[in-house]
Amino acid sequence: MKLRLFGPLFGCSLLVSISAFYSPGDDVIELNPSNFNKEVIQSDSLWLVEFYAPWCGHCQSLTPDWKKAATALKGIVKVGAVDADQHKSLGGQYGVRGFPTIKVFGANKNKPEDYQGGRSSQAIVDGALNALRTLVKERLSGKSGGSGYSRQSGGGGGGKNDVVELTDGNFKSMVLESDDVWLVEFFAPWCGHCKNLEPEWAAAASAVKEQTKGKVRLGAVDATVHQEVAARYGIKGFPTIKVFRKGEEPEDYQGGRSRGDIIERAMDLFSDNAPAPELVEIINEDAVKKTCEDSQLCIIAVLPHILDTGAAGRNGYLDVMMKMADKYKKKMWGWLWTEAGAQMELEASLGIGGFGYPAMAAINTRKMKFALLRGSFSDTGIHEFLRELSVGRGSTATLGGGVMPKVHTVEAWDGKDGQLPEEEDYDLSDVELDDISGKTEL
Repeated sequence: MKLRLFGPLFGCSLLVSISAFYSPGDDVIELNPSNFNKEVIQSDSLWLVEFYAPWCGHCQSLTPDWKKAATALKGIVKVGAVDADQHKSLGGQYGVRGFPTIKVFGANKNKPEDYQGGRSSQAIVDGALNALRTLVKERLSGKSGGSGYSRQSGGGGGGKNDVVELTDGNFKSMVLESDDVWLVEFFAPWCGHCKNLEPEWAAAASAVKEQTKGKVRLGAVDATVHQEVAARYGIKGFPTIKVFRKGEEPEDYQGGRSRGDIIERAMDLFSDNAPAPELVEIINEDAVKKTCEDSQLCIIAVLPHILDTGAAGRNGYLDVMMKMADKYKKKMWGWLWTEAGAQMELEASLGIGGFGYPAMAAINTRKMKFALLRGSFSDTGIHEFLRELSVGRGSTATLGGGVMPKVHTVEAWDGKDGQLPEEEDYDLSDVELDDISGKTEL
């Protein structure tokens, strides 16, 4: 939306000594870097903002009509003014190169639209009302407008946009004191590269939040507004992305700017900081359900009976599993084990019995498909098995019956060696030995 209310911008070169155009008694609100974010960016109102220079003759000519329009629009549309000669950084944020420049801050406060045309108070009022009408229609149609980042609450969450808006006020509590890993983009609303990055950053934020269960978060700081935190980390260009981990110095993000690149780097960071998955013994149906329901794959090992291996042998197998679980922790698979003979229906469904123990299978519970480890139950054998699965190769079969088999409730392993069942003692005191020998007494 571009409203041709003013003619082409005129360059101003007339030097006139003017102390101030507007006073507290006017209905024009004086804006500066200290109050611009609170008054304009965080406001739900439509704003018309004039960027002027005190020495500019065209700006001086506009002043009485700008004041008159502000009075007429009071309570309807906010009218403000920025001394862009004194506050060059604020003018620079919005690409102001000549005076007067007027911007409409409407649905998307971070992307104001040019407002150009005639200079009478009537033209300004008409243009403001047209812009307001357009804004109301957009809201009525359900268009939210605004930057995806600016709509995100500082609490971080909600809606389709999972980029957390970070500020000078919440940066310490949200990022520095968090146990989670943060990728933080420092941006400027007027930066073209930042605008190009925004949809990629937003899409990656949602994917990363889901895949890491919120353990890696993506945030964004408007460095033109929250200058304290930007200065603290030496931000000089936009966009700048930094990685924050609790107790460590932030590091520069090294990677591409597509959503795929961002997600890949985020998952690497998650893998580096995440503990290995828990290795769960199958002692009841809940153990299987909780471990497998949110996992793409469940890795299930059937280990030899404790009497065949003892505690040391079993722990050796579990150590191999833990090592592989840590190696593949980025996959967020579930890891389970059971003792041979404890879950016979499960073994039958997987066809494990014919291969001996230890045995291993990978189950996709959503598709009810499984694959069996054909190699050795070792670092090398299991790694090769899982690597093939992770790249979509390997032989699979349908789980017996197409449903998960019944899981029995059993006692958890106590960590000790197994014991043979005690033999019963028989009382032979009443038994006649002659009877046993087959002799009879005449």
